[in-house]
Amino acid sequence: MTAPRGWLCDCQRPIRLGDKTLLYYLHSQTNVGDGGWDVATTTDLVTFTDHRVAIPVEPGFPVWSGSAVVDVDGTAGYGRGAVIVLATQPTGGVRRYQEQYLYWSTDGISFTRRQTPVIMNPDGRSARSAEEIDNAEWFRDPKVVWDKERSEWVCVIGRRKYASVYVSKNLTEWTWTSNFDYLVPGAADLGGMECPDLFQMRADDGTSHWVLAASMDASGAGLPMTYAYWIGQWDGTRFQTDSLRPQWLDWGWDWYAAVTWPSSTEPETLRYAIAWMNNWKYAARDVPTDASDRYNGQMSVVRELRLRRQPGDWYSLLSQPVAALGDRAREVHDLGDRRVEGRTDLAWRGRAYEIETDISWDAATNVGLSVGGSADDRRHANIGVFSGKVYVDRGPCDQSLFSFLPYRQAEAPIDPAARSVHLRVLVDRQSIEVFVNAGHTVLSQQVYFRADDTYIRLYSYGGPALFSCMRIREFA
Repeated sequence: MTAPRGWLCDCQRPIRLGDKTLLYYLHSQTNVGDGGWDVATTTDLVTFTDHRVAIPVEPGFPVWSGSAVVDVDGTAGYGRGAVIVLATQPTGGVRRYQEQYLYWSTDGISFTRRQTPVIMNPDGRSARSAEEIDNAEWFRDPKVVWDKERSEWVCVIGRRKYASVYVSKNLTEWTWTSNFDYLVPGAADLGGMECPDLFQMRADDGTSHWVLAASMDASGAGLPMTYAYWIGQWDGTRFQTDSLRPQWLDWGWDWYAAVTWPSSTEPETLRYAIAWMNNWKYAARDVPTDASDRYNGQMSVVRELRLRRQPGDWYSLLSQPVAALGDRAREVHDLGDRRVEGRTDLAWRGRAYEIETDISWDAATNVGLSVGGSADDRRHANIGVFSGKVYVDRGPCDQSLFSFLPYRQAEAPIDPAARSVHLRVLVDRQSIEVFVNAGHTVLSQQVYFRADDTYIRLYSYGGPALFSCMRIREFA
């Protein structure tokens, strides 16, 4: 999903009204400019249309991230089924006065703002030291969910080193209950918590769990700059977890500000997820599409999430591309098996496709596939396994004006003893999304392919590898 024009930033959690899903997103006419919320609609979570302004920006009063809910029982006083948005805005244009404002709507398209904030910044007006001001300037991105067990709303707000949790009966009067602080002595500093998430989900063994998550810059600790999550329980006052060590929903450089929402058919066991495919290390710059198509930024494909119990009695979220994406394939090409030693071309070429294969090897030290390749093989992106890591290296497809240096390669751990891997790789004109094995590991990367970067190549160094059950799903 891309914006028709202008700058696209954080996605906001979608809601379902009738037969349509409404996806809100931050949008500005200029790169990194002040903006508001636009909305796009979809019926299949693959194709998005009807882009229009939902919450307009006011001079000196931008609308930042938040979340929408359908107030089925009309708890906020705006009628049954009203769409209520809580979003962060800087009161008076002062950054340390980031506060949570309420908007309401009867159709999910046109909103009216409540004039005063419903959750005021607890630190902004008293902050004096640099540390206090830094924390006050990080009070944003409210995520609101309904706690059916206690018949109340729960809101989690991102802070500089923790998440603050509030509860309410009516979406307008909120009470702070606790902070979730991952930064205990000895723990790695993962950065501030942006675009937090909170939801309940039933695992494959029938047990129910709560998940608290946020997008975080943990690159300084050698960890991803994407969606970190913790599995635990919510007791009505605080979120508790057995381990403060997070798991990651993506290991690439470009899966940030992610949101999740429940399936309408399996709300307890299946959730969807989507993220902004960008990174604040380099987001504030022009990109090739600025010149060619007058827009900057895109979302990832929608994923399906399921909670699985793992050996050792721990739980993790598994990701796969939304099932409806496969239905949109224009053609399917079964390529069979191929034994590879060195580097070899596939006969099929394309720009938007999914390639899926099992790779097995014995003595080989580096195995994988190249996508987005040029005819002379100078340009490409490599996806493979080497030295206990699965990696996506986009360096060889860089363009001189838009280089990703030094953020070219993304890596995720894999069992060093493994001698096989299942890869499902989604390739588009500006993106690669790699789903590894059952989907516990995913790596998402922006790329800057050129129009003639259509070659696919297989490689195996240090010995042969078998690429089996190769299948390509071709998209328009």
